[in-house]
Amino acid sequence: PAPPPQPYRSWIKSSILACFLTKYQLMNVITIEDYKSTYWPKLDSAIDQLLTQSPGDYIPISYEQIYSCVYKCVCQQHSEQMYSDLIKKITNHLERVSKELQASPPDLYIERFNVALGQYMGALQSIVPLFIYMNKFYIETKLNRDLKDDLIKLFTEHVAEKHIYNLMPLLLEAQSTPFQITPSTMANIVKGLYTLRPEWVQMAPALFSKFIPNILPPAVESELQEYAAQDQKLQRELIQNGFTR
Repeated sequence: PAPPPQPYRSWIKSSILACFLTKYQLMNVITIEDYKSTYWPKLDSAIDQLLTQSPGDYIPISYEQIYSCVYKCVCQQHSEQMYSDLIKKITNHLERVSKELQASPPDLYIERFNVALGQYMGALQSIVPLFIYMNKFYIETKLNRDLKDDLIKLFTEHVAEKHIYNLMPLLLEAQSTPFQITPSTMANIVKGLYTLRPEWVQMAPALFSKFIPNILPPAVESELQEYAAQDQKLQRELIQNGFTR
């Protein structure tokens, strides 16, 4: 007899695959208790290491194992719980980072903020890909958001927003004091702040324009001296409103 038409053969293959996957899932059910006792602890430990690593550190974790954990949890409908746990985990970490910055003396404040920002953004380069399945099949599909955007927003809310009014006067002072901080540190922070919240440019247009191209309207590019005066005025106002060096 002639073989079945191509669409029918495709349907048969799809049905067999669906049946196989259903049996596989039934044989490998991950209960919420399994998730909490076995799967999340592995993810929790890996996230800890990624959030606290320094550049060049060797992280003794199996990316393949973590990726597999996330995939299995997504397939077993634990995406919502996993997302909630991830956000809570990183929020708690950032609140600790913010408190440590708050206790920093002015002469170390800029450098420590730079380290915190760089360390977190570096960690996201590993964390976001590890949770790619959760991002694709839960965050993008059901929440209409993106994991990287959500995690950057956490740093903005729990660290940057709390420190911007202490940080900005120090940055303005540092730009007028040669060798107080390295140009690379200043560039990293200014570019990072712009990434977190572009409207912060309005706090110090002259400073931001040195590191972010084309952020000032062309018609006022020649008015940098006026912007510099505005920066100095902002610095005085912040100090008068309670900021002490």
